[in-house]
Amino acid sequence: MDDLSQLLELAVGVARQAAILLREGLPGDVGTKSSHTDMVSEMDHASEALIVEGLLRARPDDSILGEEGTRRDGRSPVRWVIDPLDGTTNYLYGLPAYTVSIAAEVDGVGAIGVVADPSHDEIFTAVRGGGAQRNGEPIAVSGASELASALVATGFSYLPERRAEQADVVRRVIPSVRDVRRYGAASLDLCWVACGRYDAYFEAVLEPWDVAAGIVIATEAGAAVEGLGGGPPTSGSVMAASPALAAPLRALLDRD
Repeated sequence: MDDLSQLLELAVGVARQAAILLREGLPGDVGTKSSHTDMVSEMDHASEALIVEGLLRARPDDSILGEEGTRRDGRSPVRWVIDPLDGTTNYLYGLPAYTVSIAAEVDGVGAIGVVADPSHDEIFTAVRGGGAQRNGEPIAVSGASELASALVATGFSYLPERRAEQADVVRRVIPSVRDVRRYGAASLDLCWVACGRYDAYFEAVLEPWDVAAGIVIATEAGAAVEGLGGGPPTSGSVMAASPALAAPLRALLDRD
């Protein structure tokens, strides 16, 4: 636990610096990635560079996987998984729903998660086996027990054909729940399940950096976290929910 606490302290420090950079910076030049709607800005790259520099200065032997191209194989059992700006579209439009997301895996298992929300001056943290916190205070899932009264979040791919499939799923889900929300930042969605702002969240077509930190935080806050279709969460899909909602939501999502 002492070693994980040191990793957490390091991640919190660099996440705070990156959050300040994003809050005070300007988007600059904007490009696209997987599709014409999948945007990337100078600030995505600047934030990743700041985070990578800070991590390697403290721990030069670690591996790193970053959304904006950092791929580094190290010699230690620790790998950092970084989303330097989750919610780039929100950021570019001035919507207050974007984060800095940093996770550390030890021997391939998620060990710490840090998600900084610059717009609301909140930082979500978790250490495997040590619970989850928001701004240093313990958090827990809502404890909702009925799907019909649950507030459920989701997200959509940037690929048009996948969006259509995901829209069909939402069309099936929405009559069976209180309502559905879509904020456009997977890390934030997982943290909001963790602190009870949502009762559940599901999304497909994700990457490791989208969910690595949020999965640790949601799990440590008491959420049932799994991949769509059951089993452990994967980089491709995730469902996080108050425990009593997991089975009925899974059944609803799996329905043909």
